[in-house]
Amino acid sequence: MFSSRIADLRSLNRTTTRKASIAGIAAAGFAAVTFTLVPGGNTAADAHVATAPVAYSAQASTVKASTAKQEIATVKTADSKPAKATYPNNLDGWIRESLSIMKKNGIPGSYEGLHRNIMRESSGNPKAINLWDINAKNGIPSKGLLQVIPPTFKAYHVKGTPFDIWDPVANIVAAANYAADRYGSMDNVNSAY
Repeated sequence: MFSSRIADLRSLNRTTTRKASIAGIAAAGFAAVTFTLVPGGNTAADAHVATAPVAYSAQASTVKASTAKQEIATVKTADSKPAKATYPNNLDGWIRESLSIMKKNGIPGSYEGLHRNIMRESSGNPKAINLWDINAKNGIPSKGLLQVIPPTFKAYHVKGTPFDIWDPVANIVAAANYAADRYGSMDNVNSAY
């Protein structure tokens, strides 16, 4: 293929430099090849100079096409497997992860509503426990960020979160699920619930 293309190009006027390009789309698997003609006569040396760039260009283009195919495959792989979101291990991260889970499960609530209630109930301490209220006197103290009692956690636990009342995200989501059932949304809670 290359030699017939070179022969066609040599038949052009040899007193000027001519360039001809055959370009393909790397994504479709075609290599781009550049042919360069140099001025000169019909000597073997001239033919050698004229064909050297052809071999180099074809090799470079094949490498570029191969790299482009790999990049496209990487993009397709990345697109087919969405990356799992990661959240920081702090109050902001716990709220944002909870909101993501709540959205998937149709549980209403906002960042502001969750944050406001967390600060009122536990001051943001996921290990907070109430040992003095009526629940504590009944042997079921409120625990965690949103001060959930164990029976409420068990009844409103959301599948896909750890079944652990001390887990910040599981605590938030269970409490938000309870608040949605009882008050329409955690956003509507402005005192002990």
